[in-house]
Amino acid sequence: MDVVVTGIGLVSALGTLETSWKRLLSGESGIDRHQPFLELEARPLGLIGTKPAGLITLTPQVLADALKDANLTLPLPDCGIVIGSSRGFQANLELLASEGRRKKEEGRRKKEEGRELPITDSQFVNFLPHMGAIAAARAIGSTGPVLAPMAACATGIWSIARAVDLIRTGECQRAIAGAVEAPITPLTLAGFSRMGALANTGCYPFDENREGFVLGEGGALFVLESAELARRRGAKIYGRVSGFGLTNDACHANSPELGGESAIAAVNQCLKRSNLAAIDIDFIHAHGTATELNDRHEALLIEKLFHPGVAVSSTKGATGHTLGASGALGAAFCLMSIKYQMLPPCVGMKKPGFELDFVRCARSAIVRNAVCLSFGFGGQNAAIVLSGDR
Repeated sequence: MDVVVTGIGLVSALGTLETSWKRLLSGESGIDRHQPFLELEARPLGLIGTKPAGLITLTPQVLADALKDANLTLPLPDCGIVIGSSRGFQANLELLASEGRRKKEEGRRKKEEGRELPITDSQFVNFLPHMGAIAAARAIGSTGPVLAPMAACATGIWSIARAVDLIRTGECQRAIAGAVEAPITPLTLAGFSRMGALANTGCYPFDENREGFVLGEGGALFVLESAELARRRGAKIYGRVSGFGLTNDACHANSPELGGESAIAAVNQCLKRSNLAAIDIDFIHAHGTATELNDRHEALLIEKLFHPGVAVSSTKGATGHTLGASGALGAAFCLMSIKYQMLPPCVGMKKPGFELDFVRCARSAIVRNAVCLSFGFGGQNAAIVLSGDR
């Protein structure tokens, strides 16, 4: 059964879907230097606004854009929901913890004075990892299956894959899938900084002088439908999900398996399920985080599996690394490449560190099949093929 994409909602440091695409093709970057938390030093970040966004506001915004783009009206009682996030409501939980410490100290002080603070209901249940997906189901009136995958930076592709499975197995004919991320929090910044993973000046994917990734916020949600349903209602179709591959290294917490066997297996699995050969791929949207290990690991994988002339780009130099949402953003840009027959540039690259056909400036091309790759901490490997409608 063909599963097609009939709507896309996206927000990034570059703007909404159309704005992000236009600015991306122009080689613009939404990354700038910010200091959102006074206790931490200023560093380059991919902020949507002037201060860190919240998942509570981002998810409804992207959901509404996807539904509008697909020309759907509510309610959608039989629609599946698969919305993931690697960080979830971490920002809200950090604020609650900080507020809790403040109230505990205030309570101790007032107890010494002979007064007690009233006990209030805990809010933390509203910020459990799956609550964004649940809120989306409530918003559209869905009583269908609701999933909230968490697979590190591979979350976006995992979410789309699970939604495709729901449709192909007949659990629903339509699903909303993707990932949204609001990862710019004191804990996330401090943690990645201690690891030495963050860039000091900017994001330069696959560059000889790359220095690490830049955190970004945003997300992308897709309306997926069986091709039969989409055509029956006369929906516009961006493309179809031809296949996907999902594996795990089972090797290391934050480094890829050096031989790349599991990542290679994910790509091969993806191509096999798509009934395609590597030669059939016209464009690779790479994970391209601009870290030393990931870019070298990914470049070697591409050299080994694909033909030398395949076009390669990473858009993280423009949007920042949106962690769990990065694969969803990449999938959206693949579909825009198919729609407009244009390849987005590898923004931030100055001196290529590998001998691949990197897209240095936006260029027109025949794009029939595009692969989007994601590799997450814990050895999560994900690949998906998006193809033009047939």
